[in-house]
Amino acid sequence: MKSDKSDELFLRVMTVLTIGGLLILLFRKPPIKNWLLVYLFNAVTNTIIDNFLVSHKILRYPVRFFPKVFKTHILFDFLMYPTFDILYNQITEKDKLFSIVYKLIYFVVPMLFIEIWAVKKTNLIEWKKWWKWYHTFLGYIFKSLVTRSVLGLANKIENKQKSRMMADDNA
Repeated sequence: MKSDKSDELFLRVMTVLTIGGLLILLFRKPPIKNWLLVYLFNAVTNTIIDNFLVSHKILRYPVRFFPKVFKTHILFDFLMYPTFDILYNQITEKDKLFSIVYKLIYFVVPMLFIEIWAVKKTNLIEWKKWWKWYHTFLGYIFKSLVTRSVLGLANKIENKQKSRMMADDNA
């Protein structure tokens, strides 16, 4: 039986654990600006995607923080998934494409199992009509790879600017 009280306790515990993990990961190793970029990009895009899914009645979050203000799962959108993505990007920071993808699968599969458990055993999330586990799986993969690509692009741009500045200083 699903219990809203135990779901709310679960949300509180996950909030504390995730905030602790986020703070540790943000300051774990430089460059902190990379991890802040990953966090902000992930949180903003999570909000946009989740709002779309909820407004089109594809997903629903019966038990959530601030239900009168948010229809989305702000704990997941603003804390849990961005924290996951920071860790994933830190671990794959210097990896080639093959390593980036297979390590992502190791990260996504446990998240997927947790979400499937939450759908079946709690009131935290409901998948509507046609939404299946593989939509979530592919969404996590795609979203994490896009975030990883944005970080890579930002670093390339920064490195080009540094190279130009060094060339200008030497001239």
